[in-house]
Amino acid sequence: MSDVDETMATQSEGSSIGEAASGRQGSGVEEEVEDEDEDLYYIPPRRPSLDLGPSPMDTTHWFYVDQALSPAQSYSTMTSEDSANLEEDDTSSTRCKQVIVRRQRADSYSSCYSVDSDDCEKKIRKVRSKEDVPESSDTNKLIENTSENRHPSLTISFTFKAISKTLGKLSEFDLRAFKRILWKYYPQSFNTPPQNTDLVDLVDRLLECYSLENSFQITKTHLAEMGKNKLVEYVDTLCLRNEVRYELAESLKQKYGEVCEDFGGEKRPFDDVHTTLKIVSTCDNGPNIEHEVMKIGKLDSNQEAPKEISTADILTPNYLETSSSRFILLTGVAGSGKSMAVRRLVLDWIEERAHKHVTFLFPLPFRELKQFEGEKLSLADIVKKLYPATEKLRDEDYRCDECQMMFVFDGLDEYHWKIDFENTELLSDPTDTSNLKVIVVNLMRARLLYRGLFLVTTRPYVRACVPWDAHYDEIEVLGFRDTQRDEYFQKRFKDSNQAARVIEYINSTKTLRVMCHLPLFCSIVANECQRIFKEKGTHAELPNGITYMYTKLLFALLRQHRKWRAPENSVDKERDFLMKLGKVALSMLEQGQYKLAQTEWKEHDINDQEAVPYTGLCTQYVTKPYVLFHENVLSFIHPTMQEYLAALYALLTFANLGKNVFEEKLKNKVKGMFRGPTPSEMYKNAVDRCLQCEDGRLDIFLRFLFGMTLKTNQELLQPFFTSPLKWPTATEDAAALIRKRMKDSQNPERNRNLQCCLKELGSRSLGSVSSLTDC
Repeated sequence: MSDVDETMATQSEGSSIGEAASGRQGSGVEEEVEDEDEDLYYIPPRRPSLDLGPSPMDTTHWFYVDQALSPAQSYSTMTSEDSANLEEDDTSSTRCKQVIVRRQRADSYSSCYSVDSDDCEKKIRKVRSKEDVPESSDTNKLIENTSENRHPSLTISFTFKAISKTLGKLSEFDLRAFKRILWKYYPQSFNTPPQNTDLVDLVDRLLECYSLENSFQITKTHLAEMGKNKLVEYVDTLCLRNEVRYELAESLKQKYGEVCEDFGGEKRPFDDVHTTLKIVSTCDNGPNIEHEVMKIGKLDSNQEAPKEISTADILTPNYLETSSSRFILLTGVAGSGKSMAVRRLVLDWIEERAHKHVTFLFPLPFRELKQFEGEKLSLADIVKKLYPATEKLRDEDYRCDECQMMFVFDGLDEYHWKIDFENTELLSDPTDTSNLKVIVVNLMRARLLYRGLFLVTTRPYVRACVPWDAHYDEIEVLGFRDTQRDEYFQKRFKDSNQAARVIEYINSTKTLRVMCHLPLFCSIVANECQRIFKEKGTHAELPNGITYMYTKLLFALLRQHRKWRAPENSVDKERDFLMKLGKVALSMLEQGQYKLAQTEWKEHDINDQEAVPYTGLCTQYVTKPYVLFHENVLSFIHPTMQEYLAALYALLTFANLGKNVFEEKLKNKVKGMFRGPTPSEMYKNAVDRCLQCEDGRLDIFLRFLFGMTLKTNQELLQPFFTSPLKWPTATEDAAALIRKRMKDSQNPERNRNLQCCLKELGSRSLGSVSSLTDC
């Protein structure tokens, strides 16, 4: 052995670890440091040398990642001198096991020693300041229990927010005390004392080093040790609400996530079928007045153009800050997409795309609420029966400011019980029992659950029932924009060729294109085209003209949608209602009118409740023709629906009563005095009357009237005939009449409309007539 080696060996054997690390400075200095504090040693600055990288025990670059949906981790029950006095919380045991820790006296290797870069075998004791040294070298041994499954609601995002929110409620002094506890018991998780670590980094470090369950239990255990038992309960409350929210969202996803739009009954994801809607921040906008022939003047009196919004803008935090109203009324004509808007809002909340400030969202359709009529129950009972996942919620959850609840009542027009806002008892507690009528009135009065948020959808007529002193804001859904109509059909049809054919079909007639602003009408067109494709193939001929689709729309509103809103009507009552409504429609049409004051409406002996909320063939809105003067007016849901009903009235009057509604309009009435009118005469009179209107106000009416002679349309309308229309050669006679009038007429616009009338009669009647693509 060389002299140098012997010297080093001697020095190593007779020195401490600290001496070996600082031997170049002389033994005198070393002894002086030992005398002051045998546990504190000087670490010399690192000299340029061979860098061997981090020591084997360096945990600086370690990352701890939880595997998604892994088995639950909890703590086994242990005893400890410092935790023996902790109070056990019954609520916490239902979600996470109570942590009782075993303290072990041991400094971690990496926290006590560094390795000399020149000689990796020489271990150097680190020098710690007083702040760096934990108050106690006790550590907590964490034992994981995989016997329980982790609830799927327990995610990294929720855990981070919940712990941050809880610790954020601590005072600055208490937060520093909490940090000292972490440094005392978990020094291996921090490279430096966490006193200067902000809250975000502190929680982030916990989640890096420990599982989600352990992070919660560490937080709860030491909050309890600090005497913060209310915060421990707060953590458990957050966990409970998070579980309920997850289970509620899963339930709503099953209910609203898929729609049965397919003709064959196949369910498809909502996002795969429907597109966005046009919703505006103003009300009383009146019906869509876009027309193929006429230039109809503005029917509403709104001065400013409405601002477009989306469902994500409804009852947002910004809105709640600037408005005292927590009640929104969403109106829209029949088939405009109100229920679709509700479905979109619910799904966006489920996926956390919107309304993140809402803890629980409860859709309560009036169609489903009807089952509770005659029962004594509370709002909380209704919620629990419709959504069993909410059984875990406590009464205080309905009253808590931090637990924001949003209730969506879809279809107020389907609630046929009288809503008495003046003589209904006061109800302010969501857990108090009463009947359904009292609950509905107090909700709309903002008395019940005054911290809640409410969205109610309805047809326009019903909003007049809401009292003037009820504090609410009103918005309106107007259906599809022009580009969204194509998008709807592209999504609806999986076969792109079929989608292209349907889009071409609706674009072939402007009236069809315009009417497709109603999602209901789009659905009817898609169903019919899909049925034809299924029965006859993709290249099959689609329905000619517009009459067939409007007849389908009439029956959808008159029967399918009405049954949820009113008792079933007999065919005779339906016929009488259509005759009265059609008579008014024709009278208004001939005068160029498209709206009537509600007082005039009643003069015609028309049940406005049947016309607006029940069938939805008409709509009601408020105009302001003069300053400080408001007037309720009624219009048909679209001018073309007014024209269709007028044509139906003319046909039914002739078929059932044997009268020609145009006879008295003619100068030559002598011919009709000797014998009853014939079908061909009635159609001839209608054509002549239409040609007299230079502005084209009867053009679409005439198309519908000729379209109703087609056999397929007469079969649909058969219930309204008291006796069959005896005109076996109707199609041929009507086509011949049209061709004759086209030869006689010199007006190109009227001739173009006659060509469209010929198209309504079907392909066999077209003959040599061309240029029908613009009809």
